[in-house]
Amino acid sequence: MDDSGDGKSTTRYKFMLFVSGMSVKSGHAIENLRRICDKHLADNYDLEIIDISRDKEQALVHQIVAIPTLIKTEPAPIRIILGDLSDKEKVLRILNISE
Repeated sequence: MDDSGDGKSTTRYKFMLFVSGMSVKSGHAIENLRRICDKHLADNYDLEIIDISRDKEQALVHQIVAIPTLIKTEPAPIRIILGDLSDKEKVLRILNISE
């Protein structure tokens, strides 16, 4: 791990957001997640947006049954949230991100 000496954790958050086309719910999930990450994680996250209408294989590999679905892969433990991520407090709690 890279330690910059400022006492902050250097663990990057990694997210995979599964959407289907540009539905209203998918658009809201992308906007809500970006807003939360920009405010609470600054530049300390990677976000991969996967459109299952174009990449069905990824939906099968990750067993996606509902859209939108967010998977936090790092740091452990893995967390999964379904829906448009509009309940900010719930999203922060599930992802274990402090306000």
